[in-house]
Amino acid sequence: MAPKPKSESLTDDSDRFSDLRSGDYEFSKTHVPLSLAKSSKDFLVSRSQARRILARFEDFQEVRLDFEGIDSIGQAFADEIFRVYQSQHPEIDIVADNCNLEVDRMIKRAIAGRAPVEETNPP
Repeated sequence: MAPKPKSESLTDDSDRFSDLRSGDYEFSKTHVPLSLAKSSKDFLVSRSQARRILARFEDFQEVRLDFEGIDSIGQAFADEIFRVYQSQHPEIDIVADNCNLEVDRMIKRAIAGRAPVEETNPP
């Protein structure tokens, strides 16, 4: 397979990692392949592992977590990302991609524990 010309590759990256529809030319999106965070004997189970992955998420408006190759995650790992962090940073859109049924179930369990966000300006 021949590599794409540089100009096309740069355009593709700009489209994937910025929101050009809103006129925002900053890199506001990121893609995190979680398979890189897991060693052959480690599993993604702890809050501390989740916090290491969460580092610098606040620099983005959208974070896509890619669970391809991840068979399972721990309750504490899912809770730290999808309940605790997401509740503290509702302005960041965290999207889970390529989840198998077990990972999806654990994420949904964490999200179900999230308290509704209260309005800051009541009517």
